[in-house]
Amino acid sequence: MKQVSKHLLLAGFVMLSIGLAAAQTAPAPKPAQPAPAARRDSTFNLADYGVAFQPDPRLIVVMAALDAAGFDPVPGGRDPSVFRARVRKDQAELDPKVRERLHGFYERNKLPAPATAAEQAARYVSLAFVLGPPPALDAPERSEDLPAGVLEVLDFAPLLREFYRRSGIDEHMTLYLRAYQAEGDRLRPPAADLVRSILSYLHTRPILVTGERVLVRAPTAGKKKNAPRTYSTREHDRHFYIVPDLLAAPGTINLRVIADDYYAIVPEGTDPTASELRRAYLQFVIDPLMLRFNRDIAARREPLRQLLKERESGGESVTPDVFIAVSRSLVGAADARYNELLKLQRLALANREKFAKARDDAARTVINKEFQAAISSIKDDTIAQLADEYERGAVLDFFFAEQLQGIEASGFDIVNFFPDMIASFDPIREVKQPTEYAEARARSVAARKERLARKPDMETPAYTAAEAANSAALVKALSDIEQTLRQKDYNGAESRLRDLMKEFPGEPRIFFAIGQTSSVAAADATDEDVRDRRLQGALTNYRLAIEASSSETDRALVSRAHEAMGRIHAFLDHKVEAASEFEAAIKIGDVRGGAYKEALDGKKKLEQP
Repeated sequence: MKQVSKHLLLAGFVMLSIGLAAAQTAPAPKPAQPAPAARRDSTFNLADYGVAFQPDPRLIVVMAALDAAGFDPVPGGRDPSVFRARVRKDQAELDPKVRERLHGFYERNKLPAPATAAEQAARYVSLAFVLGPPPALDAPERSEDLPAGVLEVLDFAPLLREFYRRSGIDEHMTLYLRAYQAEGDRLRPPAADLVRSILSYLHTRPILVTGERVLVRAPTAGKKKNAPRTYSTREHDRHFYIVPDLLAAPGTINLRVIADDYYAIVPEGTDPTASELRRAYLQFVIDPLMLRFNRDIAARREPLRQLLKERESGGESVTPDVFIAVSRSLVGAADARYNELLKLQRLALANREKFAKARDDAARTVINKEFQAAISSIKDDTIAQLADEYERGAVLDFFFAEQLQGIEASGFDIVNFFPDMIASFDPIREVKQPTEYAEARARSVAARKERLARKPDMETPAYTAAEAANSAALVKALSDIEQTLRQKDYNGAESRLRDLMKEFPGEPRIFFAIGQTSSVAAADATDEDVRDRRLQGALTNYRLAIEASSSETDRALVSRAHEAMGRIHAFLDHKVEAASEFEAAIKIGDVRGGAYKEALDGKKKLEQP
């Protein structure tokens, strides 16, 4: 049995507290933290709130076929993910004729420029969720009821069945599903925090069962003209499925609603607390309120139509369905208000740190002035977000945002207030919103352009006191976890690192530390399957560390991650992948705390017989 070279795997291992701190000259800005949630409870079960994680073989087959067809969302100059590289290696011997037919269909049905990679894939994602299970992958009948865009690519289904038969993908499906389940496990803790936080904000619980009124026909009813009609209620369970997609275009979440099931298709490395996943779950919570209060909404149908027609007269394409318009308005308002509270909370924490460091009243005056300006900027951004939604047909989002401000601090369930809210809006007031938000929106757009125009200083990035304090706390925590790792308690170290990720979501240094932990654990493995599984876990987390890193402040960490991945690929005899990783580390240069020399040595060893 091939033994693991501990020297090879541990060559780049350093103390977590010292090595990771040295990998950055200054603390990196932190991603958005979730809004305050209820106290964490070990009994919190996502299934109680409709959430489940569900890898889908249909989606894997469709996206693998699309990759074989030439779909490539990887930005130029960057290496494909570990999973995509594996799929391509598995499909290297695919029949050229099958590949040519897939490619031909994809090219003929490509969306015109400037469509993004995510937009190109979106129709195929929708197709995956209307197909039958493999191997049949039966396509539905052509119908106007199919999700948008599916009719355009429905003829891809026969090619999928051929791809499934000829590619041998079924032989790899078990391993693929394990990789998808591992990504689901990574998403689970931050997703739980997100769900808890959203429900805490709305002071509610999601409706998980809906009723459908069904006509019951008696056996003799057809013989009588005026036979009485009898109805019964049929119940349906509602689900919010989080579906990992390791072959998706990075950074874009797709939401598909099929009857009572919501599917949030999430790319690898997504941070649930700072993504469209939040908005998708808000929609899952809010949509059933439209059915529950349909009579209240129907009673305001005419003023709602008046608002929608006003948007149409302005040249906007909006939905004619008042129920959809109300749902979009409440989702948009809740998302904007939640986002504003998130920013204000972070700003307040940073400002508190600044005040604690201020030496005199003059400094405090400056700090307070900056604080008030920052608050105004955040509120302008909220208005701009609501304005964008309003113009797309969410004609009550300003009204709902105002109403939510009163509910936020009350502690009462939003469900209790909905009938009063929908009954009290003034269409004349709401139709004036474009003239009222124009000035704040212009300020927000100008500020955004100014931020984009600033060129970041590659050597001396600026950090707030709060960010510096967070970085110090993180380094100390990593140092403590190092002691657990030295005792070879690999499971304990990884568990503590994943707990730390809840406090610092999306932090690249934690991904890097998890990668190192998996790599060191692999060195002590005596079973090849366990060893290789740990090495794959290390590769995944090193890749996540790279994707979460900042090009301005994390160059050393990125350098070390590429070099570590190069060593693992070299050990696994993946010479092409190893050379690519070493070269990526070398391109970054000899940055302080990086792995430039180690990468040069690794590349040189690859070239030796």
